[in-house]
Amino acid sequence: MSAKLYKIEIQEILSRLVEIEANDKEEAISKIKKMYHDEKIILDSSDYITTEIFEFKYSTNEPKK
Repeated sequence: MSAKLYKIEIQEILSRLVEIEANDKEEAISKIKKMYHDEKIILDSSDYITTEIFEFKYSTNEPKK
């Protein structure tokens, strides 16, 4: 009997709390998104929270089996 092929997904969760002055929540989120997009905020290993490993079932690019 031959071995099966499995796709196993590894996800690392990074997280950082950032404080910013803004007029409202939407402006605060917008400012942080721009800073992240402009690479003024870069998450690294010091922002590590956890790792999750599980069987990969399917993606939106693959047909469901």
